[in-house]
Amino acid sequence: MAKQVKQQKSSTFTWEGINRRGQAAKGEIIAINSAYAKAQLRKQGIEPRKVKKAAEPISIFGIGGGGSQKIKSSDITFFTRQMATMVKAGVPLVQSFDIVSDGVDNSALKSVIADIRDSVSSGNDFADALTKHPKYFDELTCNLIQSGEQAGTLQTMLEKVAVYKEKTEALRAKIKKALMYPAITLLVAFIVTIILLVKVVPSFEQMFSNFGAELPAPTQFVVNLSEVVQNYYLYVIGGLVILGTVFFQALKRSPSLKDKFEAFLLKVPVFGDLILKASVARFCRVLATTFAAGVPLVDALESVAGAVGNSVYRDAVLKIREDVTSGQQIHQAMRDTKVFPNMVVQMTSIGEESGALDDMLGKAADYYEGEVDNAVDNLTAMIEPAMMVFLGVVIGGLIVAMYLPIFQMGDVV
Repeated sequence: MAKQVKQQKSSTFTWEGINRRGQAAKGEIIAINSAYAKAQLRKQGIEPRKVKKAAEPISIFGIGGGGSQKIKSSDITFFTRQMATMVKAGVPLVQSFDIVSDGVDNSALKSVIADIRDSVSSGNDFADALTKHPKYFDELTCNLIQSGEQAGTLQTMLEKVAVYKEKTEALRAKIKKALMYPAITLLVAFIVTIILLVKVVPSFEQMFSNFGAELPAPTQFVVNLSEVVQNYYLYVIGGLVILGTVFFQALKRSPSLKDKFEAFLLKVPVFGDLILKASVARFCRVLATTFAAGVPLVDALESVAGAVGNSVYRDAVLKIREDVTSGQQIHQAMRDTKVFPNMVVQMTSIGEESGALDDMLGKAADYYEGEVDNAVDNLTAMIEPAMMVFLGVVIGGLIVAMYLPIFQMGDVV
């Protein structure tokens, strides 16, 4: 019977009812049917009055209208920080879930929190409840929470997990910031160029045909390009969309292609250095967090391998793990991979000798996170004038080419 229940598809239900304070309340909940939805609501202290299935959002190409239903990594970071704050304040764990859930607007996240709360209320460990949602809570987070529960230091461990997630989220945001500006600028330049070639240039071409004179080479090139784009621009755009979709799907489905692509990114000028520093920062931060939590070094390195975010560093960490398992010191194993900066290797060596490895790795993580921040600022400062020059050459070149015959006519007159 339990097997059949698991196979049923969950749906979103809207509900109205009375909360513990006797106040009217309403919201959404995810459950396999209305009976289960009512049972979940009662466990949360809500007496349901009306429960009905929500309408399915209309979607185009698989992108639905229910954006609020998507749980982002920032939502999980918020949940972790709030739980750390509640437990630190001495609030009982089950009650902490209720308080945190009340401050959440995302109905999908509310449902996940309710499920975790119900699991913990039933006698399961916090870590076990989290493992039921691997899409939102990675293995590293679950292992750290489990270590905290077993050692009786859940409050400290939640704080470490919250800091780790906040640092990781900040690092991800910095990298997105560095990549977003040039991507948007190039997209705008492409769209403006297409509009000029399809809508504006034909008007000039009509005027030039009345001149009866031979057009300058730049103008003729733009006119010919305009004719090609007018006939084939939909095919070009469609081809680019298909090519991009196929490429990203191939990256998802082919681990070897993804590994080669990530290795290639490290060699890209400017961006490669940014990715390198981000990977080193993740390595130091995750290893510092797990080692400080009392996780054995070999197990900690296994968690780190899945969190560095680049195949080159993932393979390097796995090689380090093998060497450490065979008895080699971690700083020597890091040096042998030849992908870690000398400063990180030296700080790791000092940490090993002084017995403060987690502290030294934490300092290294702080340093490289600062380096990523500086690299993003420098990259933005470099890209802005470069993009302005690019736009000036492309857009300005098109406009000058179209006015060149008019300028020549003026010289003749």
